Amino acid sequence: MDRPAPKTVRRRFFVGLARAIHVAWPILSVILVIQVALGLPIGFVEGWSVGDAIYFTFVTGLTIGYGDMVPRQALGRVLAIGVGLSGLFLTGLITGIAVYALHTALIDGDVERT
Repeated sequence: MDRPAPKTVRRRFFVGLARAIHVAWPILSVILVIQVALGLPIGFVEGWSVGDAIYFTFVTGLTIGYGDMVPRQALGRVLAIGVGLSGLFLTGLITGIAVYALHTALIDGDVERT
């Protein structure tokens, strides 16, 4: 079996990535809107700026959680759980998109040649 050139694999990967993002964009955008819709009230309850609230939302949602900003109020903590759960879905979807693109670049590319 001949291996395709790295340039070809890279091109196939980015084509597959663009295709997958195009298909999954409605779901991705809904998850992002949910995260922001949960993160802004957390910032309001905690007295943070909008920038800090968005920062907290995505650091928490991407399961990084530096711990530099922590909600102290009960409502903020409950909403942070929602941000974390939606972040798990976001991370899973992004991982699925990357796996699809890699599969397209490596496996489906071989099928196209035969």
